[in-house]
Amino acid sequence: MSDKLNLSSDVVIIGAGLAGLAAAEQLTRSGYDVIIVEGRDRVGGRVKTINVADTEVDAGATWVGPHHTAVRGLASRMGVRLIPQYHSGKSVLSFDGKRQDENESAFASGLANDLSRIALSLETLADAVPVAAPWEHPNVDYLESMSFGEWLATVKAAEETRAFFNVLSLVHWGAPVTDVSLLNVIRYIKCFGSLEVMLKVEGGDQQDRIEGTAQGLIKRFANSLDARILLNAPVEHIITNDNGLTVQTPREEINAQFAIITASPAHRSFINFTPPLPEQYYGLARAWRQGALSKAFVAYEKPFWREDGLSGESVSDNETVFLTFDVSPQDKSTGIIMAFCDARGFDGFNQEERQRRVVEQLVHLYGERAREITDYADFSWGNDTFAAGGPNPAVGPGAWRSFGRYLSEPVGRVHWAGTETAHDTSGTMNGAILSGLRAAEEVTKRLGPVNPR
Repeated sequence: MSDKLNLSSDVVIIGAGLAGLAAAEQLTRSGYDVIIVEGRDRVGGRVKTINVADTEVDAGATWVGPHHTAVRGLASRMGVRLIPQYHSGKSVLSFDGKRQDENESAFASGLANDLSRIALSLETLADAVPVAAPWEHPNVDYLESMSFGEWLATVKAAEETRAFFNVLSLVHWGAPVTDVSLLNVIRYIKCFGSLEVMLKVEGGDQQDRIEGTAQGLIKRFANSLDARILLNAPVEHIITNDNGLTVQTPREEINAQFAIITASPAHRSFINFTPPLPEQYYGLARAWRQGALSKAFVAYEKPFWREDGLSGESVSDNETVFLTFDVSPQDKSTGIIMAFCDARGFDGFNQEERQRRVVEQLVHLYGERAREITDYADFSWGNDTFAAGGPNPAVGPGAWRSFGRYLSEPVGRVHWAGTETAHDTSGTMNGAILSGLRAAEEVTKRLGPVNPR
């Protein structure tokens, strides 16, 4: 006889990130009983807070664009303010070790012209992509035959342009342009409406941050729900039969009618299923591997770069730090630079060496005052058990055509959510919420009506 705690509900949701919480809210509002199980010791999923210089910062998902209506609505309901991402001043570009202030060089002008040419070509391709079913694109064989890097070579992108798009690829997929398919890139652009929206701060995807961190918002959201949340409860086994399903964790056994799994596609294969999932779903898990991305935060007595007319934003082909932003508190009580780091090499160093490399690049970008740090912290998503690697999957050539339809197609009583499954703002907090609402609606239709609470 099992010594596990036996529980029951109408629906069990696997994952207490935004997708799972959004699904739970919709289902409980409709009158269904919901249990959420989360393998981590916290809510939030790929949203995580760490501390630097006595200031909480977002080590995971960070920004809210003006078009992220689901997140903005949630923040409003939870009484949480959005604050603008600092953007005043000039950005810094550094390619091949040559540092230039944006808009002050022929280099920057030439880069802008070539970027505009390539961006127009990408957006023309993206316009024709059916976001919900990109494998149905009439030219899918061509689009899936090459990596983004190979396509950039065919359109004769300048070396600096290729380097710039490599940074874009590292930020969004945690992988270089050689590892992601052309179809994956243009579908992603279509999900956001344009490449400009993806890249911009004001009016774009990086416009605002959440006051008190994104995880602070999620904690409020979780506390507001009429659902049971079990932490430190990694799902080991899901057993389905004609009458329902059973979800097993190390300490609990939960009987329910349906399950919604919000884990990353790559993590689905870590759960045992009886009966097994169709082979295509395991193929999906292998093809939708997480990228490799880390974040570092460097603190100073004040945001000194602002005195030099700099925004704290930089783009670089440096092997350690390829993108930076100013995430200093609004009261300017301390200055904080957030650095995106290529985890493929970065994570192999000890913390002392990681800090040294980050600071050296900041000195290159912002001058000798960047050595005068007051604190340092970093976080490697490669060490996260449930989303190891980075924020989004690095989907290579051929994967969408072979496995894309299995991202969100239910298997029996098991439904899927998570930001990767969203057709709008995929890869963001907004996409996560939308995916949870979509999965909750699917399950509601199958459960039938009950008296609303």
